[in-house]
Amino acid sequence: MSALRDALRDLPDAVFADLLESESAYLVVIDLPGATADTVDARAEDGRLRLEAQREKDLPAEFQYVQEDRSLFLDAELPLPPDATGTDAEATIERGALRLRLPKTSSTADESIPISDSEA
Repeated sequence: MSALRDALRDLPDAVFADLLESESAYLVVIDLPGATADTVDARAEDGRLRLEAQREKDLPAEFQYVQEDRSLFLDAELPLPPDATGTDAEATIERGALRLRLPKTSSTADESIPISDSEA
């Protein structure tokens, strides 16, 4: 999990992110003001979380940028913890806050392994 935590710290300064963990899942919360469900793509594959987001900014016609520090695009690739899976992952975005719930894989089998006596 430390690789994901470190990668979140390496995101651009204008992107704020939190990493939370429960017994069954990880929750990654990333602030993306101006982004919507239609402008964000999130994929968990090959042990990586890939995020592409586009923000929408309204620029009043009578103004022009003197300085622009809030990027319109985010393209990030983050390492997933070894026990995280994209299977059954869920994501929501509300008021610019993207919440990605990544379930953990089970490290123990749910089924008992039968053992029989060998006959010599």
